Amino acid sequence: MSPSIKRIHSDEKLPAHADAVIIGGGIIGATAAYFLAKRGLSVALIEKGNVGCEQSSRNWGWCRQQNRDARELPLSGIALRLWDELTAQTGIDLGFRRCGLKYATHDAKQLAEWDAWQETARQFDINTRMLSPAEATAEIPAAGRQWLGGIHSVDDGKAEPALAAPGIAEGARALGASIHQNCAAYGLDITNGAVTGVITERGVIRTHAVLCAAGAWASAFCRRHGLRFPQASVRQTALRTRPAPNLGDAIYTPDFALTRRLDGSYTIAISGKARLDITPQGMRYGKAFMPMFIKRLAAMEFGIGESFIHGPEGLAGWGSDKPSAFERTRVLDPEARPEAVAEILKRVRTRFPALANIDVAEAWGGYVDFTPDAVPVISAVDGVSGFFLAAGCSGHGFGLGPGIGHLAADLVANDTPCVDPKPFRLSRLNDGSKMEVGAI
Repeated sequence: MSPSIKRIHSDEKLPAHADAVIIGGGIIGATAAYFLAKRGLSVALIEKGNVGCEQSSRNWGWCRQQNRDARELPLSGIALRLWDELTAQTGIDLGFRRCGLKYATHDAKQLAEWDAWQETARQFDINTRMLSPAEATAEIPAAGRQWLGGIHSVDDGKAEPALAAPGIAEGARALGASIHQNCAAYGLDITNGAVTGVITERGVIRTHAVLCAAGAWASAFCRRHGLRFPQASVRQTALRTRPAPNLGDAIYTPDFALTRRLDGSYTIAISGKARLDITPQGMRYGKAFMPMFIKRLAAMEFGIGESFIHGPEGLAGWGSDKPSAFERTRVLDPEARPEAVAEILKRVRTRFPALANIDVAEAWGGYVDFTPDAVPVISAVDGVSGFFLAAGCSGHGFGLGPGIGHLAADLVANDTPCVDPKPFRLSRLNDGSKMEVGAI
């Protein structure tokens, strides 16, 4: 089941020309469109399904600096500022609230990792503090758990996945961007090694700048043109309750993570638990991902299913014939795993007796796309002038979305980048650079 999301209308006429074309209408594509349109450029945002309907509406909604890899922290600081600014500038409530995030654990190793991260926090002037056992228990009282401690990240917050990408896309349209849903991209039109257009199911848009922000589909799109982007996706399950008693805005425990939504319901998931489906793309890039898989082995399940044939990593792949892979799967909508839903409910009802009678409004699956080092790619693509990539966000894409979109827009427009883009270059994944797996 797809999660509920705000739907927006499409612009009927596909433009013949645009200064920039963005492939993918998630949080990154929408924010990149906004910041490019804000510069006065003509922008076309094309989406094979509906804006925000894949992972941008299937996440927790957390917008955080806490526990991030140091490579992402400059970008995360910008993203938090932009969440505030986008709400003010667009006049649209994206659900962003600086409510703070609260973490508690009974795991000594996890607590030590959080404590060690405080040195990183000091380097970037992040407002966060460790919680004593008594403080953690007071902030997150849970039946049957004795917390060793926790963290309170004071300035972090949450936004509403059902509202954010569509709202920002509407903000981009107000600045002149056009939005084209149910419009699949077949590929790039390339002349003498440079982009000259995007070929879509509705025709060709002539342009000299294309940003691929296609989430889990990005590697398959790049491979269509002989470009190597190592990417893997893991399948996760989450659910939304009906409105329930208020136990906090955003809470993490080793048992589950819980986010209160604007209507008083909760999004709930089990952190770190994921299923890795064996796919042709996974086998193609398996060696690159081996360090990550080994590091995360205890939290991973492995299987094989429909994704071996269909979807962004399957055998069906890409070709010039209709229908394309994008058209065959307008929305990547894996089923919620019933055993995962049952486990989430069991844990929540056990730990929080006040939620013993919660009802599930909807449950869904999603594919979280990763790079081998769990750091996004936001980069020009060597070998094709005018082609840019913003993908592989490794579970961080929603909260970082405005920052990633801003940096991508900077690169596309050839403006001074808002942060140093070097850590996010695509070439690091292909030139033999040492891989250091970041935080997830």
